[in-house]
Amino acid sequence: MLAALGEFLADPARPKIVHDPKLFALLAGPIRGISHATMLYSYLARPTSPQHDLPAVVLRHLNATLSGAPGERADQLQRLVALLRSEVEAQELAAAYEQVDAPLAKVLGEMERHGIRVDPAALAAMSLTMESEIRALERRIWELAGTEFNVNSSQQLAEILFDKMNLGTAAKRSRARARSTAVDVLTELGLVHELPRRVLEFREIAKLKSTYVDALPKLIDPHSGRLHTRLSQTVAATGRLSSSDPNLQNIPVRTELGRQIRAAFIAEPGWTLLSADYSQIELRVMAHFSEDPVLLEAFRSGQDIHSRTAQEVFGVGPIGQTAEHRRAAKVINFGIIYGLSPFGLAQNLGIDQKEAARFIAAYFERYSGVKRYLDRTLEEVRRTGFTRTLLGRRRPIPEITSPQFNLRNLAERTALNTPLQGTAADIIKLAMIAIHRQLDEQKLRSRMILQVHDELLFEVPPEELDRLRAIVRDAMENVYALRVPLVVDIKVGPNWRDME
Repeated sequence: MLAALGEFLADPARPKIVHDPKLFALLAGPIRGISHATMLYSYLARPTSPQHDLPAVVLRHLNATLSGAPGERADQLQRLVALLRSEVEAQELAAAYEQVDAPLAKVLGEMERHGIRVDPAALAAMSLTMESEIRALERRIWELAGTEFNVNSSQQLAEILFDKMNLGTAAKRSRARARSTAVDVLTELGLVHELPRRVLEFREIAKLKSTYVDALPKLIDPHSGRLHTRLSQTVAATGRLSSSDPNLQNIPVRTELGRQIRAAFIAEPGWTLLSADYSQIELRVMAHFSEDPVLLEAFRSGQDIHSRTAQEVFGVGPIGQTAEHRRAAKVINFGIIYGLSPFGLAQNLGIDQKEAARFIAAYFERYSGVKRYLDRTLEEVRRTGFTRTLLGRRRPIPEITSPQFNLRNLAERTALNTPLQGTAADIIKLAMIAIHRQLDEQKLRSRMILQVHDELLFEVPPEELDRLRAIVRDAMENVYALRVPLVVDIKVGPNWRDME
């Protein structure tokens, strides 16, 4: 059927209405002349809606269900276009559609179709090692508990912790949390006893083993020999891309186990991997939005922003700074983006809440432009009920006027974070589109194979390495002009871990 339509699909002079344009990049090869994509319209107009598949969109906008009758989908697409396009234009989202979402669909389709190579033998060896570590941890947990029990059972673990061992910080928590074995509770209990710390280790290894190490080999396509994760642009309300089946964006990068898993992602024989990662892009977007003079000067002069914040907040110059100063400054810098409270900062740094409040006050005193920007953002969202990214992507946040404190507090954090995270997401999307165009125009064999938040991963033959490096750096650093420079760290290696 699709083969028969090949000539029609490839003719740009014949306009087409589709729901999900990525499908054509996956199934039918080149398609030109797409004038409307209703899935992308639906997402742009209602980014917080959970579903944007055609039946959900038809039900939401036309109050109808699909029966499967011949020609029905085409008829419903015709009816949807007028409704959705008018919504997109009314919300001033047409530019985001034309410049970002529509051209990105083809890029994502080709990335999905090509996939990424994984070494099943490396994962199998890792699985055996992890199983051994899990069993050793289980024995240590039993030894500390003085009895054998099912470590995976929250009920049995609670009985050990709170009844048998009497590790009761329950008085500090609500009744609903009194017997909780959630991560934050075990972290708190781990300050006074080894057993909760070992349970957290047990859980981390077991989760990574089941989610990635054991699962990934089963997901390798038998025909291509590669993993083909689904990259969706209509899931995250912030505008970020999401990965599923399998989700490759949640592989930890800061833990040794996560790095070992990344080592199993490899290039084709004779090829290499290239990683390009934006440096502190959300903080740079913050500098652009806030126009804070200290932030602007720090980024324009190429200073280490965490060192600069340590100097501003703690009054310690670069020479006198310790690793702890810089770590605390990093937590403060990124915490401000997420609306971190004194309580949250105190928990992150293991300090007194009053001291955390003093750190935040000192930050806002020195970065007063950031404080004014954040206050201005909240005021604007309370007035309009929505926030926007730099490229105009819009997110409604009606809960910001909720009488319920928890809902309102979450909405305020969302209002502060979305313009920063969403703008960063839009910028890397523009870079992906620009790089893909260059690879096509120069007829290179190099391929963009994965996007993880602020990072792009490529597979490249050695003779194209220098050209690709130049293309990627130029596109990522110059695709959008902020008030501070965009900086990209590029690394090359045989696998996703061992890169330099």
